[in-house]
Amino acid sequence: MANNEESRGLKSLLDWFANRRKSGQISVERQEREIADGLWHKCPKCGVLTYTKDLKANFMVCNECGHHNRVDSDERINQIIDPNTWVIMDENLRPMDPLEFRDRKAYSDRLREMQEKTGLAEAVKTGLGKTSGLPIALGVMDFRFIGASMGSVVGEKLTRLIEKATELRYPVVIVCTSGGARMQEGMLSLMQMAKISGALQRHKDARLLYIPLLTNPTLGGVTASFAMLGDIILAEPKATIGFAGRRVIEQTLREKLPEDFQTAEDLLKHGFVDDIVPRTQLNKTLAQLIALHQSPTTFTNDDTKDHVDSNVMRWETSRSFSPTMVE
Repeated sequence: MANNEESRGLKSLLDWFANRRKSGQISVERQEREIADGLWHKCPKCGVLTYTKDLKANFMVCNECGHHNRVDSDERINQIIDPNTWVIMDENLRPMDPLEFRDRKAYSDRLREMQEKTGLAEAVKTGLGKTSGLPIALGVMDFRFIGASMGSVVGEKLTRLIEKATELRYPVVIVCTSGGARMQEGMLSLMQMAKISGALQRHKDARLLYIPLLTNPTLGGVTASFAMLGDIILAEPKATIGFAGRRVIEQTLREKLPEDFQTAEDLLKHGFVDDIVPRTQLNKTLAQLIALHQSPTTFTNDDTKDHVDSNVMRWETSRSFSPTMVE
């Protein structure tokens, strides 16, 4: 009798452990499903799970370790620009393939795939708006589109933005991220470095403010041109910033580089950037810098839209168009 009771007790205990294992498996599966559905986000730096809605409310910055997750151009615009003040420019300007370039696939096919996948016409969005009530001309590069490489349309859109800002006497802010010049367009892509730099010089001659924000990563021809031409150069924490990549430099020098090489913190120490600004503090910092360095120009949304509608077409049609783009 006692043996039977012991046997039943042991069986119940084993059943309890089996149920615990099953419930554990279910919770793991549920967790994986919720991560896959986008309800939760796992930080690539510290591994902490964060509710996606809370992460977005914190500008996609991990509350645990401060890791700045990459954000797309639309989200970046929403973070910087005041609601209902954004007026987009040149959204229908699209790249062409004048060199009929082909690597693993035709460049024209690569462009079409990227446009379908991202919903973007090109690797940068430009427009006019307000941040903290102050007017700015904003350009935001998007790494999803061929690594935000700088082709003819990227150069043209940024040049038009800067020239429009000079005409309206607005400060310019460009959120930089890029793998460099887009070599599928050859020399035409490299020409954009000089074109944007020339527009920035005219903006500077008009005694107007230009602030580039360097995000992760900012490399190649973008770093070698407009990313480093700011009156005040800001960077996000831990952003990789440089010209050639780390591996290329190590192979050339045959030396192991320091762990913090090409980070925003290392560049700040050597004077290449002026300040490192966490994303959660960016709007406040931009407002302070604009207010300090440039008397604000007030405008209403309707006035801005009317001005863009009436003048941008005249201004655009007076420019010479590149053979590498189409509207």
